[in-house]
Amino acid sequence: MTIDLRRAAAGDLGAICRLRLQRTAWLTARGSDQWTAAGRGLPIELFARAVGRALDAGETWIAEVDGEPAGTITVNDRADPGLWSPWELADAVIVHYMIVDLRFAGRRLGHRLLAQAAVLANEQERAWVRLDAWTTNADLHAYYRRAGFALARIAGPRASGPSCALFERSTDSWDFAAATPETHGAPANPRSS
Repeated sequence: MTIDLRRAAAGDLGAICRLRLQRTAWLTARGSDQWTAAGRGLPIELFARAVGRALDAGETWIAEVDGEPAGTITVNDRADPGLWSPWELADAVIVHYMIVDLRFAGRRLGHRLLAQAAVLANEQERAWVRLDAWTTNADLHAYYRRAGFALARIAGPRASGPSCALFERSTDSWDFAAATPETHGAPANPRSS
């Protein structure tokens, strides 16, 4: 299995939206309200617009397995209001919309995508990789802990969205010397994930 990470292009928007719809259906079947209208998630049309802006800005990445899109992540320096303080944003990259195709689940693609966020943080001399996770999704929280992230806090009342579980991982906790060519600079074996 060859995994390749590349910057996403405008033509990838349809595949990214399909990944979101696939994962939302999977979550719903397991009793989660993540990304649903009932759970106050972004409707697919607003999700597509947000990802389209990120694509235009060069902030989105695609993981391909043997040439087939298998996952995505968006990384920038912005977050929804009320989640992170200005000083926390100034020293971090923020992860958004990380989704792995269910056909490739269990192959550590999510870890590779998170490692790409760490590469970008390192390049930008940012000390942290931060993200917000769906507040009620305990399985997702456990996943991020296994990936080496720590829960910073649950965002306070100024945060209005459904993703208020704030996780972070120090950029220097990744092993950048373990980078391999097939991951285009993303560490293949992050130390604690």
